[in-house]
Amino acid sequence: MKRISHWIDGRVVESTSGNAAPVFDPATGEQTGAVDLASVDEVDAAVATARAAAVEWRATPLSRRAEVMFRLRELFDANRKEIASIVSAEHGKVVSDAMGEVARGLENIEFACGIPQLMKGEYSEQAAGGIDVYSIRQPLGVVAGITPFNFPAMVPVWMFANALACGNTFVLKPSEKDPSVSLYLAELLAQAGLPSGCFNVVQGDKAAVDRLLEHPDIAAVSFVGSTPIAKYIYETGTSNGKRVQALGGAKNHMLVLGDADLDMAADAAVSAGYGSAGERCMAISVVLAADAIADELVGKIAERIPSIKVGPGDEPDNEMGPLITAEHRDRVRGYVDGAPGEGATVVVDGREGVADANGGQGFFLNPTLLDNVSTDMACYRDEIFGPVLSVVRVGGYQDGIETINANQFANGTAIFTRDGGAARQFQFDVHVGMVGLNVPIPVPVSYYSFGGWKASLFGDTHMYGPEGINFYTRGKVVTSRWPDPATSRVDLGFPETR
Repeated sequence: MKRISHWIDGRVVESTSGNAAPVFDPATGEQTGAVDLASVDEVDAAVATARAAAVEWRATPLSRRAEVMFRLRELFDANRKEIASIVSAEHGKVVSDAMGEVARGLENIEFACGIPQLMKGEYSEQAAGGIDVYSIRQPLGVVAGITPFNFPAMVPVWMFANALACGNTFVLKPSEKDPSVSLYLAELLAQAGLPSGCFNVVQGDKAAVDRLLEHPDIAAVSFVGSTPIAKYIYETGTSNGKRVQALGGAKNHMLVLGDADLDMAADAAVSAGYGSAGERCMAISVVLAADAIADELVGKIAERIPSIKVGPGDEPDNEMGPLITAEHRDRVRGYVDGAPGEGATVVVDGREGVADANGGQGFFLNPTLLDNVSTDMACYRDEIFGPVLSVVRVGGYQDGIETINANQFANGTAIFTRDGGAARQFQFDVHVGMVGLNVPIPVPVSYYSFGGWKASLFGDTHMYGPEGINFYTRGKVVTSRWPDPATSRVDLGFPETR
């Protein structure tokens, strides 16, 4: 059984805390490893290493930092299959889905390769007599990332690619549920030429998280996870004087109007609802179906579900794998158990046939479709984070907009329509951070930024892209005048720009 440890100062460091957690293969339910859980002293050692390395790394020329990012890009690309295989083995998602995760992570490394351009400031000559003014951006120092189980390769890259390129050093605390890929990423960074100490990994649980949030040498914290934890991260981190971006949960709606291409909408609902077993913060979990087409749309979604191949992630023909843990599977199943009692209709029951299809092994739950869901039901209110798609019937556009805007979450949303005017009005009216027009999962490309509104984001800065550069740097404005004896004099008045 393998042991997953920390990465500190350019090498694997086995823990001395004496605490560990099991790591499972979700497809079989078998324990495949144990991950060390860092003590406070071990977190402190990683932070001290990062702080020492920050002095030299900050002074490293932009061109040199870009070279490291370019080499990382080549290594990441060359090892796509290996990264995806590691992700699939511990997360459970099928390898093809994991390859998509790797591809989107690669985009963020490519964005960071442009750091010389991204760090450019502005310059104003002769802003006043003999005075020039210019702006620069400088790194923060040591920053930390706390990442979720559902994208164990992509989300860390969202954070550390920009953070490192900007001249910071980084401490990663990955999910203890699928930690192995974090060490593989550390090895790739070392091969790319990143100096030892600039990137560190501390495996751990809440004790490690709390130490990062309170540590005086951590300047900023990035987080992706559930809303209750995001709120805790934000409040604790900011109370300790840190810059924090904490991305929380979601309840993403897809509004389907009466003029939509229903086959296209049904394909999108199935793809966005059941991909990665619904364990995506950008998954579509609610279809808002206009009354006029609701019956037909529900029928089209239902007829597509039986063809979804569910099974272990390493089998090439499978399209959906298991959930991450037995406890999470049971929690998701509980929403299906309770839905009929609240008045919902179970159109496709994912609880049926799981044991027969998978031999009773692993943490599987088949795709589930609920109809006649109302906004007061638990299956609507909560972020289920599993392969459960709920259909809420609405009168039309206005009813749909009001339903979306009333929800506490505001991560992503989509509208399906042939009406360009309705689509344009939707992007204007909807109170959500990421919007898709006939696109069910509107995750922005790497040169934009990712993040929602309301209870889906704590802090005012979205992740990666231009906002990521701003998050990991501080602006500084320099006003300069070089000595000229002919103009030098005592003047106690407030400086004027003329």
